[in-house]
Amino acid sequence: MSSIRSFDYIIIGAGSAGCVLANRLSANPKHSVCLIEAGPPDYSPWIHLPIGYGKTMWDPSVNWKFHTEPDPEMNNRPIYWPRGKCLGGSSSINGLIFIRGQKEDYDHWHDLGNDGWSWDEVLPYFKKAEGNDRLGEPLHSQIGPLRASSIKKTHPLVEAFIKSANQLGVPTTDDFNNLQQEGVGYYQLSTHNGLRCSAAKAYLKPIKSRQNLRIITNAQVSKILFKDRQAVGIEYIQGGSKHQIASQKEIILSAGALQSPQLLQLSGIGPANLLQKFGIPIVHDSPGVGKNLQDHLQYRLIYELNQNISTNVELSSLMGRIKIGLDWLLFRSGPLSIGINQGGLFTKVMPQSKTPDIQFHLATLSADMAGGKVHPFPGFTMSVCQLRPESRGYVEIVSPDPLTPPKMVANYLTTEHDRATSIAAVKFARKIAQT
Repeated sequence: MSSIRSFDYIIIGAGSAGCVLANRLSANPKHSVCLIEAGPPDYSPWIHLPIGYGKTMWDPSVNWKFHTEPDPEMNNRPIYWPRGKCLGGSSSINGLIFIRGQKEDYDHWHDLGNDGWSWDEVLPYFKKAEGNDRLGEPLHSQIGPLRASSIKKTHPLVEAFIKSANQLGVPTTDDFNNLQQEGVGYYQLSTHNGLRCSAAKAYLKPIKSRQNLRIITNAQVSKILFKDRQAVGIEYIQGGSKHQIASQKEIILSAGALQSPQLLQLSGIGPANLLQKFGIPIVHDSPGVGKNLQDHLQYRLIYELNQNISTNVELSSLMGRIKIGLDWLLFRSGPLSIGINQGGLFTKVMPQSKTPDIQFHLATLSADMAGGKVHPFPGFTMSVCQLRPESRGYVEIVSPDPLTPPKMVANYLTTEHDRATSIAAVKFARKIAQT
């Protein structure tokens, strides 16, 4: 065990939340801050090039590559859950779509008793973060660190998608982040000048030289250390050796929806019977740790076109790939600047829904899996997911070894509401394709 260093604040996990916290806390030179991340720095060019989403989706050097337990409602298949493992976390490997969520959801949280979470109360913080290339006041800002960019070129497939949705009653929108989210159009992306704008790029890169901030990478936290039920430090593993860091003020756990509960359980906070099973001393019996896991299941529908307007066609020829490369080099536009999805849609498919309950992603290409070789025919992909699933799962440790992934049980489609919404969503997708 190495000698113990001390900081005022220790932030566990350099994902979207951790990067912001490191920036804001270290802005006060009187605070000493340590940000610790299990993965590497965000040096990979595939992180920064938007089309690299297809690569990082499967890259174990920057992706935890989790799988759920086999799910009975999914024909006993385990479902792949990619999660970011580098500076920026999942904001460094995700699909880049710039979406805030619906006004009504924030107001609902507030109405349940969560003061400070109404739309009017969170909007100033959205605007403080946002640097939009096109949209401004009163709902947007153009000066924040997290960049949002519009897609520069229209695409005939997206135009056809919009037209079909219009004929089915979905209006066109140029802003999915306004007061009324329902609509169809082009997504804005978390990019700037043709490159990904992750939380690390927006919040860490400008302040890495601060003398009161220490960033530790390739270091997996194994437990939170307690003294008389007060968190006083952490233990982590780096290069096969264990190390400890002490905290003088606060330890902030921002390791994501899957590994935050795992780390709490490993540290003695969680269901007592689970902790006893693995011989972990109980700091606090908290049965809810790891429960209430929620995920929005997405369905991919692939179609073959009778016209050569798919990105598959461009990617399948040398001249097409050269054109794509030149588009990005000269204009910072085209497929390399986008990632995968261009077109979006939010609408209602359930009669009881007052606001959109499903979301579409339209990709102008097709492959058997994200990042895989594109099909030899002109194709496109429509993906649809429900926005408020009722099914609930859980996360729990399967070993006291912190390097062993936890058990992740999704329990997809275990409510009638989720099954009915999913069926209605796929039927609506087929209507769009047929229109």
